[in-house]
Amino acid sequence: MGEIGRWLIGAGVIICIVGVVFLVAGRVPWLGRLPGDIVIEREHFSMFIPITTMLIISLILTIVVNIIARIWR
Repeated sequence: MGEIGRWLIGAGVIICIVGVVFLVAGRVPWLGRLPGDIVIEREHFSMFIPITTMLIISLILTIVVNIIARIWR
């Protein structure tokens, strides 16, 4: 039972961290408007493809997960 409790606490902490990231990410003005993000606007149509933003977020998450994995070893 102790192992399940630890997993639930860890999952709760991760959910809280993700929630804070979503709250803060909306207030970062340059996030989603970086060079390399594709915006197509036409009459009655608009498309936004945040390629550069996705790459940067992926890089940051990879670094954070690797740091956490090394701490837990």
